[in-house]
Amino acid sequence: MINLILFGPPGSGKGTQAAKLVERYGLVHISTGDLFRYEMSHNTPLGQEAKRYIEAGELVPDEVTIGMLRNKVEAHPDAKGFIFDGFPRTVAQAEALDKLLAEKGAEVSALIALDVDDEEIVKRILKRGQTSGRPDDNDESIIRKRIEVYKKETAPVFAYYAEKDKAHKVHGIGSIEEIFERLCALIDQLVEA
Repeated sequence: MINLILFGPPGSGKGTQAAKLVERYGLVHISTGDLFRYEMSHNTPLGQEAKRYIEAGELVPDEVTIGMLRNKVEAHPDAKGFIFDGFPRTVAQAEALDKLLAEKGAEVSALIALDVDDEEIVKRILKRGQTSGRPDDNDESIIRKRIEVYKKETAPVFAYYAEKDKAHKVHGIGSIEEIFERLCALIDQLVEA
């Protein structure tokens, strides 16, 4: 079983690359962003709670996120593995994910960070905002706040997995296909090891 954490700031291309990796490796893609949007569009209590935090540019509390994640993992008992996109965002969430996978007799195979600089991130999200319909994608101050929150609260997750010799960086600038090939080369190397 391959369990990958696709990591990087908002707008680094995680969702785009995850979709391609799912196709290549037959994994289940779990995007917390998609989970949140589903819950919010169905106006569930978890969705309403998540929406308040997201609109303020803040992280959704762990218990909300982990509850959604557990349901998604348990809905796919025969999966070859998972790609976690947008989770974990804190060391506490990383520990919770490790615990959840351990209960299933599995573990995180690797965390792969898409390495993209701040100005490229802002440019990408503003461009995405032209078609996404998400108001937070059109406000540069909210985008920059999301990047700062990522650096402060999420970057330590990379260090957490680096201590376990499971953290890797992939250059996240170039064509979608170039970045995808870099990711596949690393994953193939990890699977063979």
